[in-house]
Amino acid sequence: MLPESIRRRLDSIRNLSRQGKRINGLFRLMLNPLLWERAYAEIAPNRGALTKGVTENTLDGFSLERVQSLISRISAGTYRFTPVRWVYIPKPDGKKLRPLGVPTADDKLVQGVVKLLLEAIYEPVFSHQSHGFRRSRSCHTTLSVIQDTWNGVKWFVDVDVVGFFDNIDHGILLDLLRKRIDDERFIRLIARMLKAGYMEDWTFHATFSGTPQGGVVSPILANIYLHELDEFLAGMKARFDRGKQRYVHLPYQGLSTAICKRRRLIDQLLAQGRTVEAEAEKEKVRELQAKRSTMPAKNWFDPNFRRLLFCRYADDFLIGVIGSKADAQEIMRQVAEFLRDRLKLEASAEKSKVSKASDGAVFLGYHVRTVNVARVKRVRFQGRYTFTRGHTSRIRLVVPHDRVVRFNRRKGYGDLSRLKAIHRRHLIDSSVLEIVLAYNAEMRGLANYYRLANCAKYSLRKLHLLWQTSLLKTLSFKFRRSVNQVAHHLRIGGRLAVRVKVEGRKERLVEVFALKDLGQLPELGAAVDRLPNPMWTAGRSDVLARLHARKCEYCGATGVPCEVHHAHKLKDVKDAPLWRQGAAARRRKRTVLCRSCHDALHAGKLTNRDLDAEMRVRRAG
Repeated sequence: MLPESIRRRLDSIRNLSRQGKRINGLFRLMLNPLLWERAYAEIAPNRGALTKGVTENTLDGFSLERVQSLISRISAGTYRFTPVRWVYIPKPDGKKLRPLGVPTADDKLVQGVVKLLLEAIYEPVFSHQSHGFRRSRSCHTTLSVIQDTWNGVKWFVDVDVVGFFDNIDHGILLDLLRKRIDDERFIRLIARMLKAGYMEDWTFHATFSGTPQGGVVSPILANIYLHELDEFLAGMKARFDRGKQRYVHLPYQGLSTAICKRRRLIDQLLAQGRTVEAEAEKEKVRELQAKRSTMPAKNWFDPNFRRLLFCRYADDFLIGVIGSKADAQEIMRQVAEFLRDRLKLEASAEKSKVSKASDGAVFLGYHVRTVNVARVKRVRFQGRYTFTRGHTSRIRLVVPHDRVVRFNRRKGYGDLSRLKAIHRRHLIDSSVLEIVLAYNAEMRGLANYYRLANCAKYSLRKLHLLWQTSLLKTLSFKFRRSVNQVAHHLRIGGRLAVRVKVEGRKERLVEVFALKDLGQLPELGAAVDRLPNPMWTAGRSDVLARLHARKCEYCGATGVPCEVHHAHKLKDVKDAPLWRQGAAARRRKRTVLCRSCHDALHAGKLTNRDLDAEMRVRRAG
């Protein structure tokens, strides 16, 4: 558990940051080993934690002595960041590639500690409209805010920033950090991190702008940079918003007044016993009510009622405007001007646009648009109960068809337009269970991301049918049976399922995913892209507690320097059949070994198989 002094210091940093005061003593606090252990605990479970940078330095072999060595070099000012290794990964559209930087493990640990301290400073002051790369926030929380609070929006302003991560100005970023940090040694450390450069085809390239994409600290540096945009938009919103509510629609009000007068006349006629004339007036009232029901009670285009709304996820942000198109265009112009003059970022002239909310805009993979709905409310007016009819624009989230087509093309289920499925040959060597689990993971992941969409099941129905047929054809190809025979064999109680029998346990069923299961899945909310968040109050993680025990888990030696062995690197079997990848994933763990055993393991004298057997014996004992 963290010492109380460290906990109090971090709490004080948060409180001082809320008060707008500059924080000092960060470099000294950074030399505490417990922060490094927490940084390791966050980084080690991540996918790609063992990926090599430009050197052989990885998290394998993490030890307390390694932490002390890093702290000593940081304290003496002799630590030098290594250039990141650039690799190219596909963009979401699958057509273009984008660079991703892979730092060395030591650089990841340093960045991890810096990230922890920056979070303590900036998380308390970040805007509530910022959702990207923050704890307890995600794409789903962003979209849920828009869905719940953006009703009545008339225009969407979509500003696309050109190459955001590559064009972050280092001078501006460091000046922004100095606004809240009064520790030049800490600032200089971040500056050296930014200037480390990158290696591409073993050629060094200096970095004069941008943050190390793929780096642990890059997301929070990006949020710090764009926090200026959040504050600018908040100030613009304060100046732009006008009026408490819309004025009454004048034609609607005129009809309502006429109806009230006729009702008073009806009351007088009935009091005088003139029922025939009263019935005639009632018919006229019904005609007026029918005419009134075709128009809104409030003026949709009231010039004295305006609102500006915005949400940001990293460099993707959407602005909603209740006002005129001219207002929306002026907002886009001012935002583009602010990005250019204050942050030295360019807004894409081709991709940035103002669109009608009813036409919609694509944001975070969803098509966001509005639909007009009528609301009828019973109210009491001048001593009578009547109904008022109001119109408003409600936000609807829709699954974009092109995203479904792109997903199908990437996975290779077949021809979606003709619903002609094909089998997937690379899965043939896997077991039935592994094939079903692989298919389930793909469709469940897509469906769960689009669960917020209106009529999500309807939008995904064709893809699900193609996906299911592709699954059956893959099993059909594997067993040389017809698709109908395979479907009949898997059908259990009206569902397609696989029976799983584990020795010593009851038989269980693994059902093929169906869209009707979508409502039964747990709501992800902030877990869609949740960042690892080990609990400080729970003390050290299990592996760190074992490391502090200084006991080798193979030979049993105690009181000796130990290291963490990261076993079974999944990248070593990335081209192997699925069953081998699944087995490696199940066996993957971190084991605490003394240095001699760790060296013997890497030399091939102490195999993972022997280690697993020894561990089983120890657990049984």
